[in-house]
Amino acid sequence: MIPIIGYSDKLSVAPGDEIAFKISSAGKADYTARLVRLISGDPNPASPGLQEAEIPADFARSYPSRMQTVALGSFVRVPANTAFADLESFTLSATIWPTMPGKPNQGIASCMADGKGYALTIGPDGAEARIGATKLSVGKPLTERRWTRVWMAYDAGSRMLTVGQFPIGQIFDRDDAGSADMQLDTAPDLASGQGMLIASIDGLGPDTCFNGKLERPMLHNRARSIAQAKASASAAADDVVAVWDFSQRISSLDVMEAGRHGLHGRVVNLPSRAMAGSNWSGDEMAWRHRPTEYSAIHFHDDDIDDCRWETDFTFTIPDGMKSGVYAAKLALPDGGEDAIPFFVRPKRGERQADFCVVIPTFTYVIYANQARENTTEGYLAKAKSWGAREHTPDLYPDFGLSTYNFHSDGSGISHTTRHRPILNMRPGYMAIANGFAASGLRHLPADLHLIQWLESKGIDYDILTDEDLDAEGADVLAGYKAVATTTHPEYHTKASLDAFQNYAHKLGGRLLYLGGNGFYWRIAKHAQLEGVFEIRRAEGGIRAWASEPGEYYNAFDGAYGGLWRRNGRPPQALGGVGFTSQGLFEGSYYRRTKASYEGDQAWIFEGIDDEIIGDFGFSGGGAAGFELDRADKTLGTPENAVTLASSENHQDHFVLVHEDQLTHVDTYPRIKQTPGGRPEPLIRADIVYFDTADGGAVFSTGSITFCGSLPWNGGDNNISRMTENVIRRFIADEEEA
Repeated sequence: MIPIIGYSDKLSVAPGDEIAFKISSAGKADYTARLVRLISGDPNPASPGLQEAEIPADFARSYPSRMQTVALGSFVRVPANTAFADLESFTLSATIWPTMPGKPNQGIASCMADGKGYALTIGPDGAEARIGATKLSVGKPLTERRWTRVWMAYDAGSRMLTVGQFPIGQIFDRDDAGSADMQLDTAPDLASGQGMLIASIDGLGPDTCFNGKLERPMLHNRARSIAQAKASASAAADDVVAVWDFSQRISSLDVMEAGRHGLHGRVVNLPSRAMAGSNWSGDEMAWRHRPTEYSAIHFHDDDIDDCRWETDFTFTIPDGMKSGVYAAKLALPDGGEDAIPFFVRPKRGERQADFCVVIPTFTYVIYANQARENTTEGYLAKAKSWGAREHTPDLYPDFGLSTYNFHSDGSGISHTTRHRPILNMRPGYMAIANGFAASGLRHLPADLHLIQWLESKGIDYDILTDEDLDAEGADVLAGYKAVATTTHPEYHTKASLDAFQNYAHKLGGRLLYLGGNGFYWRIAKHAQLEGVFEIRRAEGGIRAWASEPGEYYNAFDGAYGGLWRRNGRPPQALGGVGFTSQGLFEGSYYRRTKASYEGDQAWIFEGIDDEIIGDFGFSGGGAAGFELDRADKTLGTPENAVTLASSENHQDHFVLVHEDQLTHVDTYPRIKQTPGGRPEPLIRADIVYFDTADGGAVFSTGSITFCGSLPWNGGDNNISRMTENVIRRFIADEEEA
């Protein structure tokens, strides 16, 4: 159990905004809360270390400890209605595609409480009917990932209870069809006073949640025969009490009942919608074109959209508060502590500096609670030695994992939320423990390398986030002389990508892309749930998992998911470079090109005599590492882009991205291969520069580990000097630039 943990209801706040903090503390004593500004998040003793500045705040005091719990698992809740209670005979049915058929107590549809009511469930013995304390199973296990019709029926006249299952579609050699019946001794009490739950028995957590796809649950007011129960009835049939049509309002939280009673429901914990159903033909890949073939919802017992914790304290951002990276720092008397980061932007419509850093909060949330399966004894020993955080998602999956992980049923996680504790979005968190020298930081802790370096160089900066760009577009950037990304701005909505594109290419903005594998995946945000995002991992890309055929279009907005490159917007068209290769968390160096010594770009290397740059760093040991981006004019790199340096001598574990591999010997673009088919020329990071419209410019470094080299040797190094040259030139007055 983590001693104390929490989250905030917002990540980006401006003066005048209120932010709420929600805490769960296992301690018996009160905990304290205080406000700090985060400067450096690297626990490596060879690095600048963990640096923070305490800031006075009205919430800084003690608070009583209390435990707050999380109920994972998705389902549909339909409010109570007399239509569910005023039944004597009934049939309850659904079509399912179970992904964990051996798990017991999985609700298909339930209207039960306090020993009253009825429920259709599945478990190791197949479909099961429950009436009060009575249970009746088919006695045959269901087949995993195959469509099956399941039902239960009760006839009041004969007191006969029946349960059945019948495979549909391509049956092959399946032998899991069957039914069972029994006569009850007494008439049951069907009036539980509860509404209907779909995909759960009690709505209390994962133990009773269904795993798999489910479509068209139906309730009839008579006991249908086995032959009738095998077939799905029309919503207009006289005996239909309710039929829930999941193909309606797919992008919403609403679940529509298509019958005459309007018994509509609402999803809880956001299961996956726009799923190919039992009637999917493959003729249409976009669910918007034929929604009736996408009438299934995929439920999981570990889905989450919000922890739904109560608020412990709030903080209203005061006027004049310095823009920056902050955290609510929590501590228990016995040593348990947490730091909940948030980002303070300038007051809307105002700036505090000429230079702006955009924090990639979309990427942070997509990676939220990534379990890397690397929490070994060696990892924990290193964390303890450095005073780093030891609570990893590998050990504490309680708050739901990331979209780089799998659900308990083996399907990829496509939804993520910031309304939960995010263990890997903490200062001092190590993502990777590859030896005792490299820091092994990703995301926020790695991005603080840039923040600490800016502070050390006396470069004033404002902070904005992806969410700000998504909400306000390029206008929120327009007043800045220069804007920089951090290490890994990978995930973007159309609006946030447009903001970067318009700022750099249309509004005369000057952009520094200081990372790698940026602007890569397309995500969608939920229209009703703030801070909740969706990723479909369609064709192409280095993917943690692959979407099922027919399920490449986002449910949230109906757009084609996957890579921005496959949506006609390769990263090269924005920053001049785009993802080309990935390896382990190791870095190499760049070698300068002839163009870096001459021409209009020579100022970038003023004060640098080295041909080799970046052969050092806290991230992977070198400035060019882990994930690399290359320039490629066939993919949109502007014609006037100049490659100033390219990395080389990468380790053998670096591979070309999938979207560039055409065959076992050919790549895109087609080039002559080295022996064995290894596409060496494409495995590199390029540093490029180019001018854009109205005095704008773009400087890109093409490597995730680049910023880890900035603070090396106290910031006295060639990577630091080059970057400082660019920033100071970009933010200089126009006549000086």
